[in-house]
Amino acid sequence: MMKIDKAPVPLIVPNPGDPRLTERVAGTDQTGAVVEINVPVERPLTLYLNAQEIVTMMTIGDYPEYLALGYLLNQNMLKYDDVVTEVEYDDDLQVVVVRTEHHTNFEAKLKKRTQTSGCAQGTAFGDLLEAVESVALPEAELRTSWLYRMTHAINTMPSLYLEAGAIHGCVLCREGEPVCYTEDVGRHNAVDKIAGWMFRHGVDPADKILYTTGRLTSEMVIKTVRMGIPILVSRSGFTAWGVDLARQVGLTLVGRAKGKRFIALAGQDRIVYDQNLAFVAEESARHKRKGGESDE
Repeated sequence: MMKIDKAPVPLIVPNPGDPRLTERVAGTDQTGAVVEINVPVERPLTLYLNAQEIVTMMTIGDYPEYLALGYLLNQNMLKYDDVVTEVEYDDDLQVVVVRTEHHTNFEAKLKKRTQTSGCAQGTAFGDLLEAVESVALPEAELRTSWLYRMTHAINTMPSLYLEAGAIHGCVLCREGEPVCYTEDVGRHNAVDKIAGWMFRHGVDPADKILYTTGRLTSEMVIKTVRMGIPILVSRSGFTAWGVDLARQVGLTLVGRAKGKRFIALAGQDRIVYDQNLAFVAEESARHKRKGGESDE
């Protein structure tokens, strides 16, 4: 059980050695030889807001409290000025309950959904587009020296992806330094964990950069704007609607960030080109991820 009050801000990084997050599975390779590999787990997590069941998510199972808070925030079911009195997680039942001071009822809203392009069946509710139109993102800058330092740190940091693959990551950074790095089977879960972590610890989004391993879709743009973060970066590519939305709301959108390369398709005015590319290394083969050769 977790009481919601301000708490010291912890540094969150992947823990690939956690035995709860992977399983050893035996099979055969292309030569017929017996092999055994680590694969990420998937567990159902049912979320309640007060007495109402909201959704059952498939997740690797770490940070369920952050995931629950972030999901509700990014679906506009929880406001940033709402008073959350308690988040209770039951590991045996695989249930997490978020309780608020005020009464909530989202019966009608639960019927109004839009299937998104994110993997693992992420959903966004129909009024989210209206919710982001009123958001004014803060002034900020993205120095290319921060960008290269950030991507190098993320790609070389021990992670569940490097241990087992089949996983997405999202990283909250400040001036090129990762401060919260989460992973899950779907990128929407990973970013929701960051949103919940920020809410739980009162983290200011104004000077932050959000990095994702996945595509820059409308869903990722909406979530980033909902969180108040002015810059979104990915090693992968863009969707047209994601770019259009980013331009409408003034979000800096940087994709295909691998080695020395990147492309910015929105909010380029925030970029400060202060890095000499002669001193930037190309991405090593060991740390290439899914999406390294083509957009995923």
